[in-house]
Amino acid sequence: MAKIGEPLYPIAVLIDELKNDDINLRLNSIRKLPIIGKALGEERSRKELIPFLGDNSDDEDEVLLAMAEELGRFIPFIGGVEHAHVLLPPLEALCTVEETCVRDKAVDSLCQIGAAMKEDALVNSFIPLIKRLASGQWFTARVSSCGLFHIPYPCAPEQLKDELRFIYNQLCQDDMPMVRRSAALNLGKFAATIEPVHLKTDVLSLFHVLTNDDQDSVRLLAVESCAALGKLLEPQDCVANILPVIISFSQDKSWRVRYMVANQLYELCEAVGPEPTKMDLVPAYVKLLRDNEAEVRIAAAGKVTKFCQILDPKHAIEHILPCVKELSSDSSQHVRSALASVIMGMTPVLGKDATIELLLPIFLTLLKDEVPDVRLNIISKLDQVNQVIGIDLLSQSLLPAIVQLAEDKHWRVRLALIEYIPLLSSQLGVDFFDDKLGALCMQWLEDKDIPKIP
Repeated sequence: MAKIGEPLYPIAVLIDELKNDDINLRLNSIRKLPIIGKALGEERSRKELIPFLGDNSDDEDEVLLAMAEELGRFIPFIGGVEHAHVLLPPLEALCTVEETCVRDKAVDSLCQIGAAMKEDALVNSFIPLIKRLASGQWFTARVSSCGLFHIPYPCAPEQLKDELRFIYNQLCQDDMPMVRRSAALNLGKFAATIEPVHLKTDVLSLFHVLTNDDQDSVRLLAVESCAALGKLLEPQDCVANILPVIISFSQDKSWRVRYMVANQLYELCEAVGPEPTKMDLVPAYVKLLRDNEAEVRIAAAGKVTKFCQILDPKHAIEHILPCVKELSSDSSQHVRSALASVIMGMTPVLGKDATIELLLPIFLTLLKDEVPDVRLNIISKLDQVNQVIGIDLLSQSLLPAIVQLAEDKHWRVRLALIEYIPLLSSQLGVDFFDDKLGALCMQWLEDKDIPKIP
């Protein structure tokens, strides 16, 4: 064995450690790659270290994940971006492994390296890598390839651009659902690099293929592409091509697809514009707020304030507020909790009169909820209500709920309320604190259930 300071020491130690049965030792050796790279020097790192790592991609997932992460930051240790292509082979091998998190990290590192590479290196090294992965025998390689197209496409010659779009088309129609899922997930990033003339033809064609897939796992990821594509298209093209898909997805037979629509609807409204939103997306959103599945209602309820912000008060009161009232007494505590965390944000939209007349009764219903988290979510957003309806009315409505939470049988609830006391004090004023909250604070000082801070 060579001694410390001799040229062969780092690579010899790395070989010994990577062959060791102790996974922690192997993992630590991978984490030391930057130190080893510095010790070896740029040339030996390119010629010895990187090829060695490429031959050692058969290890525990934790070790491979660390390797994928370290390689993404290794350009400085191999002589700079002009040698970045040297890092591609070991990462290409990691893109084919079975473990998803390893492949994802390898793709991230390849994107990081590709973003730094020069145009000729992207054409000569990066695009061939994509082609090999996209035509790989194992679906894992094809899955990984989908996340790489957006990196070299802008600098590719026209012929290669045509080829890349064709290959992506094939991936969107792959026999394996996992590949089509990856294609749907990455379509927005790839579309952002494609010329407008091809966006309206090739990309929209791929979009319609994915949105009509028989697998709900593919369709729900295509929902994310709706917002991304909508921002790239002209408003009239968005209304013609994206809006019908959104409406269809909001009524999809799979609750998971509807859930994704509920999560993305605010971004989709921004893409199609105010008029189509009022005419078509408001009815779709109302259906999601009243969906049979609690998970869908949770997602829709969490977006109620954002959705109301793009509507005028009249439409919000007429269409959304009745649903909000229903959700405040929903059978699912998670729906009520999601609503309580955002409902306060509706007050600036509706104004003082509508808030007092229509929203305040809903606040009071949620403040009396049997689930502590629902009540806490309301109290944590008091500043938004105080600015609209004033301190006097707010304090009268709030005190019973504060007292009830202060005496809750669960110590975590009492502790959470203590954390909100500075907010309550700043919003409700000195007099309210002296009269009401001060006594509660003294009571908490004698609370025996709250864990002592070490």
